[in-house]
Amino acid sequence: MQARYTILERLGGGGQAEVFRGVAESMAGFKKSVAIKRVLPSLTSNPMFVAMFLDEAKLSLFLQHANVVHVFDISRAPDGTYFLVMEFVEGCDLKALLERETARGNRLEIAHAIYIMLETCKGLNYAHTLEHPETHAPLNIVHRDVSPPNIMLSKNGEVKVVDFGLAKANSQVESTDPGVVKGKFAYLSPEAASGLEVDRRTDVFAVGILLWEMFTGRRLFHADSPYQTVEAVRAARVPSITAINPAVEPELDAIVRKALARDPDQRYQWAADLGDALANYLFSRGMKVTARDIAALVRDTRVELLRKAAPRASLVDALVNDELAALTSLVGDDPAPPPPPIPARGSPPPQAPAQSDMVDTASWINDLGLDDID
Repeated sequence: MQARYTILERLGGGGQAEVFRGVAESMAGFKKSVAIKRVLPSLTSNPMFVAMFLDEAKLSLFLQHANVVHVFDISRAPDGTYFLVMEFVEGCDLKALLERETARGNRLEIAHAIYIMLETCKGLNYAHTLEHPETHAPLNIVHRDVSPPNIMLSKNGEVKVVDFGLAKANSQVESTDPGVVKGKFAYLSPEAASGLEVDRRTDVFAVGILLWEMFTGRRLFHADSPYQTVEAVRAARVPSITAINPAVEPELDAIVRKALARDPDQRYQWAADLGDALANYLFSRGMKVTARDIAALVRDTRVELLRKAAPRASLVDALVNDELAALTSLVGDDPAPPPPPIPARGSPPPQAPAQSDMVDTASWINDLGLDDID
């Protein structure tokens, strides 16, 4: 029996996709919370993009690591739009955590920032070194979009890298056109910003950006326009962290500076190398930090997020349940009759959805004044 998916609420969206919380129901009525990432309908009309998306989505099914959000399935809606069905991480992303600290006039504690990036390096290094399970050929996965929204923090203090949707591997069918810049501008590497070929060291550079920003409470490469931001990344001029935040010792500043070397050959060559340098610093300074510390930060952040969302959450849930159909798995060949939709937050079960095209919910959220995820 194939899994069947029902949308419960929209979590956010960006330029390529929108994310929902849903429920997967399979054999004997077993239910599991999942995150469902739908490619925007406007992009699925491009055959080349669809081919690239499916190839990369299949690649992501190989990723199984404690520090990587697990992708369970690939799904397709009646209107032909595609979805990734992923592990649902109950918590918040790094972006929300940092925004909360900034709003309170604080920086994240140095030890906490190091711990989060150390765990991030574990997940990235796993992906960078992954081999095909049958041929044992290196997949050469590069995330290409390591940024605050793509670092998830669970309520138990786990750190997980999400969204390898821009990953590029040698097994990819569709190659990126030369000179095309992919990824969030402010978190690109100089080589990516120049449209050059990238490898695992571009992710090392992105981790360096995150470290710099967490230690200083400022943005490293952020200008008035995308063009100016890309130019700043290409130049890769990195101010001293210690000069901005004297609590950061020169040794730690040097670790970040090496990760941010403009020349990839001068950086840490593997995410594990950067992770080791961070771990050595923690241990040498006797800094104790565990997942329990991160869990406390996540808990406080979630309280504020839920408080802000509460007045309008019920309306969003109602719209989603009224308009979004259940999704059917693309993995497997044995179709099964759909179960009835699952009601959200104690509401009465909605009517069975019509077999018409799915509604683009982005306009609903915009009408309600909700912000999208970067």
